Amino acid sequence: MDLNSDLGEAYGVWTAGDDLALLDVVTSANVACGFHAGDPATMERTVVAAAERGVAIGAQVSYPDLVGFGRRAMDVAPADLTADVLFQLGALEAFARVAGTRVRYLKPHGALYNRTVVDEVQAAAVARAVRLYDSSLPVLTLPGSALARAASAAGVPVVAEGFADRAYTSAGQLVPRTEPGAVLTDEAEVVARAVRMVVDGQVEAYGGGVVLLRIASLCVHGDTLGAAQLARAVRDGLTAAGVGLRAFA
Repeated sequence: MDLNSDLGEAYGVWTAGDDLALLDVVTSANVACGFHAGDPATMERTVVAAAERGVAIGAQVSYPDLVGFGRRAMDVAPADLTADVLFQLGALEAFARVAGTRVRYLKPHGALYNRTVVDEVQAAAVARAVRLYDSSLPVLTLPGSALARAASAAGVPVVAEGFADRAYTSAGQLVPRTEPGAVLTDEAEVVARAVRMVVDGQVEAYGGGVVLLRIASLCVHGDTLGAAQLARAVRDGLTAAGVGLRAFA
């Protein structure tokens, strides 16, 4: 099982998360590419630190929304979105090459992630960017999402992702952050959900019921309070359950 986290989300004088502590725990790093967070110097530091630890680097692409941290809904024309994704991929790839590594996958962030779960047009625009850039580059997304379908149709590999620290709807989508209980921070609860998700392919839905899902990567958000400790607890819980951890890419 792969364990991923969102990293490199500082911007200028503003810090976010404990990237170095998380890089000692995760197997894949979703690095912000400057559209929702992550200035050039932050991108460089994050990529170098990940490369030094053998952590796989992924481009976490976003709508152009620094003010809203990429979590505000935006209507971007498909051609513009394809160009935005290519721009972000290219920027991160430059730092990766200098650090002696490469971008190994792509994951949308925030509002773009949620939009491409249900919006076939926006999903196709993202998938087109990946196909044009490198059709062998995997896309990380929810199982059964519009992006999973669009990527598959474009000949782009799809990696199904689960979230240890987020609540799920009965339809297998993420509960909006505006809802109470959408983000989970209780360590014991998060670890138990992570183990059940990975071992049994199940997660309890918001309000009751069970969602069935099969995943190859598990996310613990880097901007959650105590994220590094939470990620370590999840890793330890998975290891105790007999789950080996390695990057999928």
